[in-house]
Amino acid sequence: MIRSEPAPPASRRVRASAASPTAPAPTTGITIYDCGEDEAAAFRAAAPRLGVVPTITAAALSEETIGLAAGSRCVSIGHKHRVSNATLLALSRAGVRYVSTRSVGCNHVDVGYAEAVGITVETVPYSPDSVADYTLMLMLMTLRHVTSVIKRAEAHDYRLHELRGRELRDLTVGVIGTGRIGGAVVERLRGFGCRTLAHDTRPTTAADYVTLDQLIEESDVVTLHTPLTPETRHLLDRRRIERMKRGAVVVNTGRGPLIETEALVTALEDGRLGGAALDVLEGEEGIFYADCGDRPIENRLLLRLHRLPNAIVTPHTAYFTDHALADTVERSLGNCLAFLAGGRRG
Repeated sequence: MIRSEPAPPASRRVRASAASPTAPAPTTGITIYDCGEDEAAAFRAAAPRLGVVPTITAAALSEETIGLAAGSRCVSIGHKHRVSNATLLALSRAGVRYVSTRSVGCNHVDVGYAEAVGITVETVPYSPDSVADYTLMLMLMTLRHVTSVIKRAEAHDYRLHELRGRELRDLTVGVIGTGRIGGAVVERLRGFGCRTLAHDTRPTTAADYVTLDQLIEESDVVTLHTPLTPETRHLLDRRRIERMKRGAVVVNTGRGPLIETEALVTALEDGRLGGAALDVLEGEEGIFYADCGDRPIENRLLLRLHRLPNAIVTPHTAYFTDHALADTVERSLGNCLAFLAGGRRG
């Protein structure tokens, strides 16, 4: 069953909200973890206006850094590091009752365990345009063989590519998951004049909704925008990849494990698929967001993808815009303040 990204299964008890905070007390303390320099600057600018006294650190939330949250009932975390259950238990014992994760997904937190130890976890919706724009860019780059074109130009080889590119208006694009991000992708595709198919258990936008199998079989481009759940892990598995049109293209800006990567790479190497553009990847943890130039990369599937002329890999960066940053900072603080003002929300 496929759900759009703002609506994870109820069993996970995660709420995504963008509440406007009630007028906060001037001494509200919130600890903010995993904060880059530009994020820190944005938090420092927003905090006084909202009446927040922030404790900001570049360190990830862990058992070693929980002391920074002393006196805070709310913390804000990034999505780049997994939070262990031991850390959640220690956080609860330190008096923290609310975690705002600055992401639309929460695969890095065991939400059920957090609830069991008395901690509410909420996600933060940010500009869907950031990911939707990036998704369209990846589609176009893949259809026009941009990886090979750029590599040739860098080697001063300015000959035309052996294969001509394809135009979106001549193709069928299948969008899996039509929540805020998938719906924004559908809106953008209308301007290209292509046929658009969609699949979601809860249709939310004007689109031609079909079964997942029909979408897989008829689409020239398949793009994924559904959350990662036990039901959607390896949604594009070997069987479905084998049923895709020969020469089809896959784009993934959702979550890496939505695709059975081994099967995808094999299909690309065999020439059965025409290309793939992946902003997320199985096993990206410890690789993406790090400079790996001085150490070997253990993820052999990533290395195989890098060798392919028809594959694009980017390091989980679709969300990375100034607008999305502003949304994330404001809403993370706002959600913390709303929780403190009214406790658990529906």
